[in-house]
Amino acid sequence: MPVYNKSGLITGEIAMVTGAAGVLGLATTRALLGLGLKVVMVDISADQLKKLHLELGDDTFSLPMDLGNPKSVENAYNSLPAEFSEIDILVNNAGILSNNKAESTSVEEWERVVDINLNGVFYLSKLVIPGMKKRRWGRIINTSSLAAKSGGITAGTAYSTSKGAVIALTFSLALELAAHGITVNGIAPAYVRTPMVTEQLTELQCQEIMKKIPVKRFCEPEEFAHVVTFLADDKAGFITGEIIDQNGGLHFD
Repeated sequence: MPVYNKSGLITGEIAMVTGAAGVLGLATTRALLGLGLKVVMVDISADQLKKLHLELGDDTFSLPMDLGNPKSVENAYNSLPAEFSEIDILVNNAGILSNNKAESTSVEEWERVVDINLNGVFYLSKLVIPGMKKRRWGRIINTSSLAAKSGGITAGTAYSTSKGAVIALTFSLALELAAHGITVNGIAPAYVRTPMVTEQLTELQCQEIMKKIPVKRFCEPEEFAHVVTFLADDKAGFITGEIIDQNGGLHFD
């Protein structure tokens, strides 16, 4: 369980954030570091992780891996040094986007999107669960998407399907692990201000989408990170199997 110092910051806990070199992953990493946690940063780019480690300091550890390759995941995870090996909080944030609809989606594209967006979530969750069970405390937080609930307004078939499956996996793990002091929740953001969104859409498309969002803007990465830190908090221990929508009122359920 987390231990709090006199300033109210968590001490001694270790988080793992996938897609840490991306905008959402970096915002989340910074937020967790700000709470006093150590963070294992996971991404496929070793060079980007090295730069981030030099910038963020010794409370981070760089762990490059290919989330779509189970051997890469297992080998990298098993290489963690002792001081970073007990993962208390897993943020499954890494993902790749595909805007292609079914007829335009190749088999290779389908498999790669599902490998990264869904299978990688399972591989890492499976690895951290034993330690969380032993310590009787843990948090698994999965990034889904509005695309899972809408069929994909602008996102493609493979992406929308993979994010829908992440929700199902979240529910399954939440039920399985609740009695062990481990909560499993998800966040379903839409149109966060990241290159994954802004570089895939024209300026006209962005303006048209913002007209449909009741709050009339895109989500900021720091707002996403705030929801992660809320779900990671010890006081959120009675919330599990929940998917928190973060879409500015674009979709209600």
